[in-house]
Amino acid sequence: MKEEIYRRLEALREVMRVEKLDAFIFPGTDAHQSEYVADHWKGREWISGFNGSAGTAVVTMRSAALWTDSRYFLAAEEQLAGTEFRLMRLKMEGTPSIAEWLGEQLADVNGAIVGLDGSVNSYAAVQRLTADLRARGGINLRVNFDPLARIWPDRPPIPRDEVEPQPLEYAGETTGSKLARIRRELREAHCDGMLLSALDDIAWTLNLRGTDVHCVPVFVAWLLIASDKATLYINKEKVPAEVARHLASEGVALDEYEHVGQGLEDYFEYNILMDPDETSALLPRFVPARTRIVFSESPVPRLKAVKNAAEIAGFRRAMTRDGVAMVKFLRWLRPVVAVGGETERSVDGKLTELRSGQPLFRGASFDTIAAYQEHGAIVHYEATATSDKPLKAEGLLLLDSGAQYQDGTTDITRTIALGPVSDEQRHVYTLVLKGFLRLQALHFPDGACGTQLDAVARAPMWREGYNFLHGTGHGVGSYLSVHEGPHQIRMEYVAAPLRAGMTVTDEPGIYLADRFGVRIENTLLTREAVKGEFGTFLEFEPLTLCPIDLAPVDLSMLTEEEREWLNEYHRLVFDRLSPYLDEEEKAWLAGATKAL
Repeated sequence: MKEEIYRRLEALREVMRVEKLDAFIFPGTDAHQSEYVADHWKGREWISGFNGSAGTAVVTMRSAALWTDSRYFLAAEEQLAGTEFRLMRLKMEGTPSIAEWLGEQLADVNGAIVGLDGSVNSYAAVQRLTADLRARGGINLRVNFDPLARIWPDRPPIPRDEVEPQPLEYAGETTGSKLARIRRELREAHCDGMLLSALDDIAWTLNLRGTDVHCVPVFVAWLLIASDKATLYINKEKVPAEVARHLASEGVALDEYEHVGQGLEDYFEYNILMDPDETSALLPRFVPARTRIVFSESPVPRLKAVKNAAEIAGFRRAMTRDGVAMVKFLRWLRPVVAVGGETERSVDGKLTELRSGQPLFRGASFDTIAAYQEHGAIVHYEATATSDKPLKAEGLLLLDSGAQYQDGTTDITRTIALGPVSDEQRHVYTLVLKGFLRLQALHFPDGACGTQLDAVARAPMWREGYNFLHGTGHGVGSYLSVHEGPHQIRMEYVAAPLRAGMTVTDEPGIYLADRFGVRIENTLLTREAVKGEFGTFLEFEPLTLCPIDLAPVDLSMLTEEEREWLNEYHRLVFDRLSPYLDEEEKAWLAGATKAL
C-alpha cells in the first residue's frame, strides 16, 4: 500500500505540473459536506491511505501532510507510517494551520497557486482559506479543478441504489408539513427559498431513506425549496414510480442530480438561503445576479433535532431491541473469553449477529470499536486483520457500537472487565463512571448550550489531572445519522440550545496511550423536568437500556447519589428488558443489575 501511495503522489504531481499548481488540498468530505461519504468521494483516503472520518490531506511538489483530530492520532500514525505524509495533530500546541504550513512550504515560490476541488469544499471553508492564504504572502487559491478525475482510474461511481419511503408511523410528520415549517422559518429570516445540501436533512424532510453511504441511511441529492414548489435533484432511476408520485402529491418535482446548477440559474425568487458550511463552494456561482444570496445557517437541523412523539416512541422501541441484543451478547462474552479463541473482530461479529436477529434491523450505525487493553486508548480504533487482538480473561474491552433500526438509531459504549483489572484501571474506570453519572443526573435551564454542561462530566477527572479531547455528547438521528447536530456537549463553544425532545449522548472517557482506554455511553432524551419562578428546567431520560459493568468500579469513590442513580437505572433496565428474555437470560440480567 505504501508503494501505491507513492505512485499516486507521483501521478498527482505530474498533473499539478501541467496545471501549474504548487499544492493541492484534499478534504474528507463530499459535495454535501457529509461526515461519512460514499466511496466516490473518498479522495483523501485514496491519496493518503488515511481512512478516518475527519481529516485533510495537503500535497506540495516536495512534501505532504495530513491534519486530523485527537480521535485519530494513533490510527493516523499507523496508517501514514512509511509514506511522505507528516501527521499534523489538530488543536495541539505547535501544530500549524494548513495556511501556515503552506506559507512555509511555498515561501520561495513567486505567485504560488494552491488548488482544491470547490465541489467538495464548503463555501465558508473556501472563503476562510482564501483570506488565510492571501495573508501568507499572497498565495492564490484555484477551486475549479479535480485532479482525481484524471489520476483515479477505477474511481467508484456515485451510488445509484433506489430510495425507499420512511413510513409515517415512524416519521410522525408528512413531507408537506415539514416543508410548510421550513418555509415559515425562511419567512422569519426574510428568505424566499433555500438550497438544502445536507443529505440527512434532505432525507428527513422528504421522509425517504437510502443506502448510498455506509452506515447512514441517506441518498445523494440536492433539494431546492422555493416559496411555492420544491425540486429534488437526484438520479431519477433511484426513485421508484410510487415514490415519485408521492413526492409530486407533496409538491416536490424531480430533476437529474447534475442539473442542480441549471436549477439555481433558473431560480425565480428575490433571494435564496444557502448555509455556507453545508453548501459546496461552486454552487453559489450558478445563482444569477438578480437573486440575492443569503448566507445563513439552515433552519432544518434545528427542526430535525427536536423529535416528535412518533420518533421518540420509535427510539424507545429500538433501544429495547438493542438492549436485548446487548444483554444476550454480554451474557455470552465472559464465558467464551475464558475458554479462549475470541478476538476483537470475532466479538464484533457476534454482536452484529445478535442485533441482526432483531426486528427492523437495517445495519450498523457506525463501524464497531472493539478495542482490547492498549487498543482502547485509540479513540476511533477499528480492528483489522493485522491488528486484531486475542482477548484474555483479564483487563478491559472497550466496546462502542450502534445499530440502525427503521424506527430509531442506537449508539452505546460499555467498557467491560473480562477478568481481573489493575488498580489504575479500576480508578480510571470509576472516574469516567462518575462523570457519566453526573451528566445524566443533571437538571439545567431550558436553552442552555452543551458547552455549559460539558464541565459537569469532566469535573471528577479534571480534579485529578485527566481529560479527554473529544466531545462529551452529540445528537442522534431518527433512523438517520448517528452524529446529528446542531447541538453538542463539548469543551469548545457550541451555541446551539438544548430543548425538550432532543436526543444526545453522554460519553466521557479517559485514554492512556499504550495502556488502555475507558468510555461509557448512553443515548439520552432531553425532557422537561420542572417549571417554576426561574423558568423551565430540563433533565435527561436514559434511552439506552443495558447494564453498566460494576466489576471494575471502586465503590468507595461513589457518592450515595451516584449509587442511587445506578440502582434506579439498573431497575429500569431489568424492568424494560426482562419480558423479552428467556429464564436463563433473565437470571443473568438480574445479577448484572443487582442493587449496590
